[in-house]
Amino acid sequence: MNARILASLIAGAALLAAPAIAADKDSGETHSAAAEYKPNSATKRFTGIFNGRSVSYTATVAEQVLKDDKGTPKAAIVTTAYIAEPRDANRPVTFLFNGGPGSASVWLQMGAFGPKRVGIPSDARDDGAPPYPILDNPDSLLDVTDLVFIDPVGTGWSHAIGDTDPKDYWGVSQDAKSVAQVIRQWLSENGRWNSPKFLGGESYGTTRSAAVVNELEGGYNDVSLNGVILISTVLDFAAGAETEGAELGYITTLPSFAATALYHGKAQAASVEQFVDEARQFAIGPYAAFLLKGQKASAEERIAVRRELSRFTGLSEDYLERADLRVSSGRFYKELLRDRGLTVGRLDSRYTGKDYDNAGEYPDNDPSFYGIDGGYTAAVNAFMRDTIGYKTDRQYVTIGGVNDWDWRLKGGRDTDAYLNVAPYLGRALRENSGLRIYVGQGWYDFATPFFAAEYALSRTGFPQDRIQFQYYDAGHMMYVRDEDRAKLSRDIREFIRSR
Repeated sequence: MNARILASLIAGAALLAAPAIAADKDSGETHSAAAEYKPNSATKRFTGIFNGRSVSYTATVAEQVLKDDKGTPKAAIVTTAYIAEPRDANRPVTFLFNGGPGSASVWLQMGAFGPKRVGIPSDARDDGAPPYPILDNPDSLLDVTDLVFIDPVGTGWSHAIGDTDPKDYWGVSQDAKSVAQVIRQWLSENGRWNSPKFLGGESYGTTRSAAVVNELEGGYNDVSLNGVILISTVLDFAAGAETEGAELGYITTLPSFAATALYHGKAQAASVEQFVDEARQFAIGPYAAFLLKGQKASAEERIAVRRELSRFTGLSEDYLERADLRVSSGRFYKELLRDRGLTVGRLDSRYTGKDYDNAGEYPDNDPSFYGIDGGYTAAVNAFMRDTIGYKTDRQYVTIGGVNDWDWRLKGGRDTDAYLNVAPYLGRALRENSGLRIYVGQGWYDFATPFFAAEYALSRTGFPQDRIQFQYYDAGHMMYVRDEDRAKLSRDIREFIRSR
C-alpha cells in the first residue's frame, strides 16, 4: 500500500466524520445520560427477487448497545439486518463488514450483497453527479442466507456513548472484541445460536475477520463458524510493507503490476491468468533471489532481472535502473501511463485519472476512489433514511471516522513488529473441522494484492483443502463491475450452500 495516498484519502474523508459526543468527563450528568440511553432503530418489510427466487424479508437498522461489567452503556454499534420471512432458525446467517480501518459497511451492502444497490458505471468510469439510481439487486445473497451488516465504532452512525473515549475501540484487538460482542448479542436477541454462521469482510475487514474469529473461537465459550469470506484480503502486513529494507512487498506486488500493464496495453500475453502466473514464478524465483542478495548480486544477474522486470511491468529499463529495480506501487501508478498523461488507480488500476500536471512521482489522488464514493454515500443515506425510515441527526461516515489505530496484537516484541493475523485463521481451521475459507481477489487491486493473500494463506499450518480462491477481472471492489458482481454472488452462494 502507498502510505502517502492512503493517508491523504483518510485525512480527507475524516472531514466528513461525525464528531464524538462532547461531554464533561467530571460531570455526573454524562453518566446519567449514558445509563438512560435508548437505542435507535427502524424496521420495514420488503419483497425482492434474488437469484430468481422471490423472498419476503424484514430490514432492520438498529443500534446494538455495548455495556461494561456494571451495565453502563459504552457504545452504540449500528447493524443493518435483512432477515427472510417467515423466520427460520436453521437458515444460515452471515455477518459482514468493510474495512479501512474506519470504513462503514456501505460498500458491501449497497454494492454487492444487500437487496438494493447503487447503479454506477461498470467500466471504470467516474460515477458523476446525482441522482444515482438505487436498484433492486438480484445478486443479493438473501435467497441462501440472512444478512447482518456491522458498522464498528466511528463508522456509519456507530458511536461511543457519554464520556466513553471512542479510541477504546480503535485497535486490531479492541475492534475485534467489540464486533464479536455485537455478534453474540445479536445471536441471543434473535434466537440464532444454532444457525449455520458465516463471517465476511472486505479489505481491512478481512483483517478484522481473522481477529474476530479469534475472539469467537479462540476460547472455551465458542461461537463456531461454518465459513469465513475474505474479499480483497490483507492478513500479513509485512507482505505489502513499503519501507526501507523491506523486500517482500516488491515480490508480492509484481503480479499486480503485470496484470495492470497487460490491461493498459503496456505488455503482451495471451491472457491475464497466464501472464500473472509467469509473473508469480519470476517474482518468487529470480527476482526474490536478486532482492535477497542486495548489493552482492552480480552484474549479469542484474541485467537479466531488469529485462524481465521491464517485460512484466511495462516500465522502461532505464526507469527501473533509476529505481534500483524496486518500484513502489505509488510510483507505478504515476509512471505506467505517463506517456499518455494519465495515472492508474490504487483500489482498481483499470481506472485512470488526470493529474494537475504530468511531473512528479505520485498521483494527486486515487481515481478508483473518487470515481465511486459520491454514488455510494448518496445511496446509503437515501435508502436508510428515506426508505427504511432510520431517523438520526448524525452524519453517516463512509470512511475516515477513526484515527490513532492501535496495530499491536499484544503478543510481545516480535508479534508487534510483525503484524500478521493469518495465524488466527490457521488455528481456527485446525481446531474446527467444519470451517472453510473463501478468498475473492481482483487482478487489478493494489490496496490488497492477490499474490500477498496467496502468500499469507499458504504458510505452514493452513489446511489447503479448505481454502478456496476465486479471481475477478476488476479491482479491490470487484463488484463495481457488473459481470464480477454476478460471479462473486454465484461463487459465495455456492460456498454457503456447500457447507
